[in-house]
Amino acid sequence: MSESKKDNQEARTSTEEGTFETRTDLSGVQSLVESIRSEIGKIIVGQENMVDLLITALLADGHVLIEGVPGVAKTLTTKLLAQVVDTGFSRIQFTPDLMPADVIGTSVFNPKNTEFEFKKGPIFSNLVLIDEVNRSPAKTQAALFEAMEERQVSVDGVTHLMEPPFMVIATQNPIEHEGTYRLPEAQLDRFLFKIDVPYPSLEHEIDILKRSYDRGNVLDISSLQKVAAAKDLLQQKAIINQVHVEPELMKYIAEIVQATRNSSSIFVGASPRASVFVMKAAQAWAAVKGRDFITPEDVKEIIKPVLRHRIILTPEKEMEGVSPDQIISMTLEKIEVPR
Repeated sequence: MSESKKDNQEARTSTEEGTFETRTDLSGVQSLVESIRSEIGKIIVGQENMVDLLITALLADGHVLIEGVPGVAKTLTTKLLAQVVDTGFSRIQFTPDLMPADVIGTSVFNPKNTEFEFKKGPIFSNLVLIDEVNRSPAKTQAALFEAMEERQVSVDGVTHLMEPPFMVIATQNPIEHEGTYRLPEAQLDRFLFKIDVPYPSLEHEIDILKRSYDRGNVLDISSLQKVAAAKDLLQQKAIINQVHVEPELMKYIAEIVQATRNSSSIFVGASPRASVFVMKAAQAWAAVKGRDFITPEDVKEIIKPVLRHRIILTPEKEMEGVSPDQIISMTLEKIEVPR
């Protein structure tokens, strides 16, 4: 065994107290994560997985699609995240009559200098909430492509850069399809995660009622504190990229994604972009959990949110009512876990 590999293994062994020795200082990441969780937890009951995935995406510099029935706090959680992170925030309500210029902006003639000037649209912000993203037609959805992938917008031959950090959080309703437009695969592939938000448990729903009663049925999110500035997020994002990934785990990720392309249950498998996103998400997830290296368990915990919107099941499996998550679980069982 090489000396460097031996050092890496020793640096990542469990101590007697059950903690881990780390070479990368994650104290800033941990402080940021705990502060965001604490502030959002003052209003949101349960939904810890959604909150952790949103924080992970924020640190991994990725976009998020949230799907759930009305009333499960999809929009509220996003607004709370924007409230506690001291960056720019804009909200766009997608409707059938929304035009691309309403999202990215347009050139307006200025009679004073007889020139056209670009007026930026609401997409030019740090945290952008798009409510009911599938309500607008394809041409408006396509207006997001360049902004989400390349962090820039091109209008009239001029490129306008998005100011970092930049994150799009889109919501959609899975049960109401009248007047909606299905997101194309190319659009879905831009999202790091697709988060499925379930109903709360009975205990959580009782707690929701108690909190609402104690507040006099009035919700005031302005009382939440700002716990992170844009520069703080950029600093922690740089640290996330230092989270160690062993070659064996890179192979593990690649084997999982490759398996989606060879499954008899999947019509279209995940792309190489999915492999990169799995690794980036696993690095951020490990840091959120307090480790400067990823494990197979990190990959397993984030693999479904990364892949569920990137695979298309065969018509037979869809007719049987099989979900993408079930197929992903079956795929994981066939891949040998690195030791």
